[in-house]
Amino acid sequence: MMIGKNPGFGRSQPHNIISREIIKPSSRTPSHLKTYNLSMIDQLQLPIYIPIVLFYPNNEICGLTPHEKAHKMKRSLSQSLTRYYPFAGRIHTPTTPYVDCNDEGVVFVETKYSSQMSMSQDTSEDNDIVGQLYVDGMFWEHSPYREYVVGVQVNHFACGGMAVAVSLSHRVGDGCTLGSFLSHWASVARHGSVDHKEVLLLDPHFIHYPATTNFFPPEVAVLHKRRVNAITRKFVFPNSKLSDLKNKVLALAKDGSTPSINNPTRVEVLISLIYKTVLAASTLTSSSFKPSFLSIPVNMRNKFVPKLPQTTVGNITAKMLVTTRNESETSLTVVVSEIQKQKMELERLQNLQLVRESFDSNVLRKMNFDLENVADRYFLFSSLCGFPYNKVDFGWGKPAVVGLTLRSTNLIGSMLMDTPNRDGIEALVTLDKQDMERFQNDKELLSFCKN
Repeated sequence: MMIGKNPGFGRSQPHNIISREIIKPSSRTPSHLKTYNLSMIDQLQLPIYIPIVLFYPNNEICGLTPHEKAHKMKRSLSQSLTRYYPFAGRIHTPTTPYVDCNDEGVVFVETKYSSQMSMSQDTSEDNDIVGQLYVDGMFWEHSPYREYVVGVQVNHFACGGMAVAVSLSHRVGDGCTLGSFLSHWASVARHGSVDHKEVLLLDPHFIHYPATTNFFPPEVAVLHKRRVNAITRKFVFPNSKLSDLKNKVLALAKDGSTPSINNPTRVEVLISLIYKTVLAASTLTSSSFKPSFLSIPVNMRNKFVPKLPQTTVGNITAKMLVTTRNESETSLTVVVSEIQKQKMELERLQNLQLVRESFDSNVLRKMNFDLENVADRYFLFSSLCGFPYNKVDFGWGKPAVVGLTLRSTNLIGSMLMDTPNRDGIEALVTLDKQDMERFQNDKELLSFCKN
C-alpha cells in the first residue's frame, strides 16, 4: 500500500509550546570522561540527525496525567544521561572530531496540539506537521547546525495521545545506538532507577578511541552535494507478500541462467525489488540507463571478533556497495545475488580498523571511476528492521505507531522498518518527483504491497 496525501495534510497544524527546558545528567561526568573522541567511522557521517517519533495513544490505565508523564520522562532522562554521558555534551562545529562532555544537557520541549494524534501519524513528505514534532526542526539536513547531540520533543494531542520525537546526531551513533538509548531511557522510567537489575542489562557500552584530526573525505562530500526535487512516499509490504517475493526470486534463480542465491531474507528481496523499480523509473525519466550504486549500511556488532554488545554506542557499521554498470544487472536475481556476495565479504571485517581500511580501499575506489556522475546515481537503502523501537514503553504501553522522518534534498533511497505488529515492512522511499510518479505506479511493485 502506498500512503498518499490525506485530508488535513500538507498544511501546518496549530500547536503551543508548553515548556522548553535543558535536562542535565543527575550526576556530573567524571573529569577523565570529559572528551569523547569520535571514531573514523563516526566522522564519515554528515552532521545530520537520525529522527524517530513514537506515537502513544491515550492510556488511562496508567493513571498519569500528561503533565505527570512528561515529568516522569524528564526525571528518567536525567538519570539515563549519567550512563549516556556524551549525549548531554556538545559537538561545537560540524567537523569537530569529539564530543565535549560538559553536561550542558539535552533540550526538552513540550507542545500541545488542538488536533487529534491521527492527523500526525503519516511521516511521509506530504505531512507538513511532521517537522513540527521535532525540537528546533532537528531532523536530517533541513535544520541549521545545532551543537546538541540529542533533542527531545513531547507532543500532547487533544485526544490525550502523545508523540515522543527524538533526534540523535548521526556523528555520535547509528540506528542501533538510538534504539538502545530509547530502550534504556524507557526502562529507567518504568523501574525508577538506573541501578535496577532490568536496566543494568541495557547499560551502554563505549569504545574509547584515540584523538584524531577531522576526517571527512572529499569523495563523500561530493556524493552529498546533489540537490533534487525530492518527494517521499510510504509503502507497506506484508510478510505474506514478501514470502511470495522470495519464492519468485528463488524460482527465477533455478533456471540456471542467473546467479546462485542462498535463502534470501525478506529485507534482501525487498531492497532488490525497490532498487530494480527505482532504476527502471529513473531510466524512463532520463531516456537512458546510467551506472548506479546501491549502498546498504550493515550493523557490524555481531560480526566483530569478539562480538560487541548491541548497546555499543557509535556508528558500528560497514557498507555494502552494489555496482550496477549496465541494465542487464538490474534483475531481481542479480541484485539479490550481489547483495549476498557483498554480505559475505563483510565477514572478514572483524574490527573498526578493518572497516575503515575497507572504506578506503574498496568503497572510494569503486566510486572514483566517475564520481561526479555517480553522485546523481547513488541510492542509499537502510534497514531498521529488528530494532526495538516498537517495544519502547515508558510506563504507559508500547507505541501504536513508530515513524521515521525523511526530509532530504540529496539522500535518495529508502528506509525500512517493521510494521507496528511486525507483520510486514514499511518502506519510506525518497525519489525525484518525476521518478516517483513512475515508481509508485509500477505494477510489479504494487503486486507485493498491501492492498
